[in-house]
Amino acid sequence: MEKLIGEKLSPILVEIESTLLESSGQPNFTPDGFRAGLYIFSSVMLDKMWDLMQKEDIPMEIREDMSTQMGNDVKNLVKKYCDIDTFGIYR
Repeated sequence: MEKLIGEKLSPILVEIESTLLESSGQPNFTPDGFRAGLYIFSSVMLDKMWDLMQKEDIPMEIREDMSTQMGNDVKNLVKKYCDIDTFGIYR
């Protein structure tokens, strides 16, 4: 049976985590690195949020609203603490 994308990426993410834990000081991510990290964070959050919504049998309309709200919350968090507009990082 072929592995799902999360199963394929998880060891890579653990390796990235280990590298960050072993390093000291500011990592100095490039704009591309920041964008990629943010996309990965959002993806893992949505994945686990979907698990919760499945477990609680949440209707699709509410799932859509929750997903949109999570995206807005991440956007606002990044704007507040990094002064970066996430809608502009893919342009």
